[in-house]
Amino acid sequence: MSTHKVAIITGASSGIGRHSAIALSAAGWSLTLTARRLAQLEETKDACANPTSCLLVAGDITDEEFVKSLFEQTIKKFGRLDLLFNASFFPNETMAVFPNAGMSDKPHPIEEMPLELFTSVVNVNLIASFLCTREAFKIFKSQTPTGGRIINNGSLAAHVPRPHSAAYACSKHAVSGLTTSSAIEGRQFDISVTQIDIGNAHTSMAAGHTLGALQPDGRRVAEPTFDPVHVAETVVHIASLPNGVTVLEINIMATGAPYAGRG
Repeated sequence: MSTHKVAIITGASSGIGRHSAIALSAAGWSLTLTARRLAQLEETKDACANPTSCLLVAGDITDEEFVKSLFEQTIKKFGRLDLLFNASFFPNETMAVFPNAGMSDKPHPIEEMPLELFTSVVNVNLIASFLCTREAFKIFKSQTPTGGRIINNGSLAAHVPRPHSAAYACSKHAVSGLTTSSAIEGRQFDISVTQIDIGNAHTSMAAGHTLGALQPDGRRVAEPTFDPVHVAETVVHIASLPNGVTVLEINIMATGAPYAGRG
């Protein structure tokens, strides 16, 4: 059995995806890194321990033909696939980006939710994860030896949503369904599937929580965050397990995050 390990990481241009890429590279993995922004992917590659073992494929992860090409290019370069980390995500809609409209920090009660926003969130958080999972399954089932691992980027919102975040919460609940369904279908082929639910890792997306996050009772409360390097270390640990061992779901969050005990 080959000891050479290959991973595809989506959303690798920043945040959890970038930190995980750096950690996996340090652990000896070869990587295919994908996101929309090539310049930022180059920055991730340069930060990796072995940049020559990184393949950059920039594009739209919600586009079916692009996703097929992403996996084809990975196999062409590395010969196999051991891990898919579906790390890309569309942030909570209180931090949504609309074309030609810049950054919006306005919460969106469900009666004011634009269909464009709802669809964009679902496309990135769910449809892209499905497309990548489908292509990974094809490879995992056909390669020798069979098997592989998928890690899905979940969220505390898959269990306890934030106010005015219906699209994000719906998409993350759906990712839970994708995770469980994939785990069931992958069992007999040594395909292991994990959902990692992250709460308040201090990336650019979550940094605003330290200034005040909207609570169900209408208050804004400063919430603690934690270094995303700990998420990356967790990803490396799960990725290092044999395919016969599954961590179906794992929660990693700031100790003071308002999750357990309803706040």
